Amino acid sequence: MAEFLLVLDCEEIPARMQESAGQDLARLVSEALSPLSPSDITPFWGARRIGVVMQIAEHIAETTQSERGPRETAPEQALAGFLRKHGAERDALVLENGFWVLNRTLPAISAAQQIAATLPALFWRFPWPKSMRWGRGSLFTWVRPLRRIVCLLDGTLVPFTLATESDDAHGLSADAQSEGHRFMAPGAFTVSSYAQLTSELLARKVVLDPEKRLSIIRDGLKTQADKAGLTLVEDEKLVEEVSGLAEWPVALLGRIDDAYMDLPPEVMQVSMRINQRYFALRNADGTAAPHFAFIANMDFADGGALTIAGNERVLRARFADARHFWDLDRRTKLAERVAALDGVTFHARLGSQGARVRRVVALAGIVAQAMGLDAQAQAQAQRAALLAKADLTTGMVGEFPELQGVMGGYYARHDHEGDAVSDAVAEHYMPRGLNDATPRAPVSVAVALADRLDLLTAFFAMGETPSGSGDPYALRRAALGIIRIIRDNGLRLDLTALIAQAAQNLPEELRDGGELESLPGFLAERLRVQLRSEGERYDVLAAVLAGGLDGDLVRLLARTAALAEMVGTDDGRNLLAAGKRAANILRIENRKDGPHQGAPDSALYVQDEERALGEALASAQSAIHAALGQERFAEAMIEAASLRPVLDRFFEVVTVNDPEPARRLNRLRLLARIGETLTEIADFSQIEG
Repeated sequence: MAEFLLVLDCEEIPARMQESAGQDLARLVSEALSPLSPSDITPFWGARRIGVVMQIAEHIAETTQSERGPRETAPEQALAGFLRKHGAERDALVLENGFWVLNRTLPAISAAQQIAATLPALFWRFPWPKSMRWGRGSLFTWVRPLRRIVCLLDGTLVPFTLATESDDAHGLSADAQSEGHRFMAPGAFTVSSYAQLTSELLARKVVLDPEKRLSIIRDGLKTQADKAGLTLVEDEKLVEEVSGLAEWPVALLGRIDDAYMDLPPEVMQVSMRINQRYFALRNADGTAAPHFAFIANMDFADGGALTIAGNERVLRARFADARHFWDLDRRTKLAERVAALDGVTFHARLGSQGARVRRVVALAGIVAQAMGLDAQAQAQAQRAALLAKADLTTGMVGEFPELQGVMGGYYARHDHEGDAVSDAVAEHYMPRGLNDATPRAPVSVAVALADRLDLLTAFFAMGETPSGSGDPYALRRAALGIIRIIRDNGLRLDLTALIAQAAQNLPEELRDGGELESLPGFLAERLRVQLRSEGERYDVLAAVLAGGLDGDLVRLLARTAALAEMVGTDDGRNLLAAGKRAANILRIENRKDGPHQGAPDSALYVQDEERALGEALASAQSAIHAALGQERFAEAMIEAASLRPVLDRFFEVVTVNDPEPARRLNRLRLLARIGETLTEIADFSQIEG
């Protein structure tokens, strides 16, 4: 095996595209060189290069290839076409089983030949999300101007050019030259191997390994925070982004002007993050610290003092803009902004944001009532729903859409709306992501649920549901938000009833249309996905859901947990196997002369085992029904598991397909009774194992 190294140096690549480009390069090169059995494939990427290193065979061995041509009786023109296609002569053909066959020996191909033959076309069709042309005359495109191509096989240059007969591709061709840091170590150097490239770049102030850059950034930021006695606000996505901006990451600490420390901390953090890629810091008590951290792309003779001062100056200008919006927005009360929402389009078929707000207000009262909240809390939920979207008309949210809801909460508190209302306005978008917390205050919960229920029912009523990976209205996230809020707060709500009530608030032509009937199933699927991600028995949930979505998710999950616990025991597993055996026998016999419905006749029992099973089923069915009705799920499972011994004995001793027709029918009805008894708990056929 030989080391193959490919490095593509270019101008600065957008950070968001680097990792996917590195992975795409590794995949495409591996496919192109698949006859050379690539292994130990390691992609790498950074601000000014992407590349891949791998082990490949030194050559493709000589092979024999057979191509079957026309039949012996085919017209001469068909045979001539076959020969012309393969560039062969008539005497190269042999007859095999009535067909002309061309046997050709393909000579061995060196790895260098395969590389030079396949890579140029790969670069011409490389899948950048966006690419550009530069210079004059060439149609070759790249994300940013491509400058150098390093292509080495065990340290030896593999020469090729990107030029075609009609396009010089900017004169790009493979060589063994790369470059160090643009400012601290400019100029080219010769590359001989991946290890030498890594060490040489490090000496020239470029960290090639993406994971190492991330580690340097994390450690540098923590060191700066620790030196100041502060805590870094974790922001892994920003860490990944700045890793794609800096080849030689150096963490520095700046100070925030005291004049801006009364701005909401979320405003400061978002402004720093979005505009400048700065990291926020917290004091020991959790309050915003008057400092920020950032990553520079080089060492400084003065320790970064001048750079820090420049960044502090830029930040003052950013915060001055934020101060302007903060002061201007508070001059108009949030309640006075609600009317302006009638002029903001939400959706062409659903009307304005104002119309949506009115739907959510009505639904918030219904949800609050279903939660058992008192009249005051119901009124607070409706007031919060009225104000929840008003911050969309503010300058701050216009500048920073990420602050929707957060700013509304601040402005509501400034307007003396009360803590419950202000908190609900601020929290109604929670959870915003998978790892975000859910609202816990009752009024906040009511508004958050109403907002998502309206969103889901509206788009399902229009038939605009998620398909494949497409979900432009974030309906999956809304459904998962509902599930998490209900689970985290242990809410006993009837979701199906709330969906029906939410649908009645929609425009009349949408109330009964679209995909509304599939919405409960959509929520059930999201719940299955969530349980799967948590490592729970999602197949058990599918079994419980086979009869339809129980609108009370708390009850549904309690029932699922009890069933999962039962099927995890020996009795449960054996009961599951016996139930499936009964269902299989019944399915086969039903095809012959079924269905075999009706109550079994105890007078036809001739064996003690079938009599015992009949009595046990009658007793268990009654007990299971009562226990499920009173939500004593563990007791219901115990009753079901108690059937295991009599079922086992029945299948050991009794022949279901008795020669006597009446006995056979009676025993098949007994098997049907087993299915009826177990189906009251769940569809056991859905459970794996």
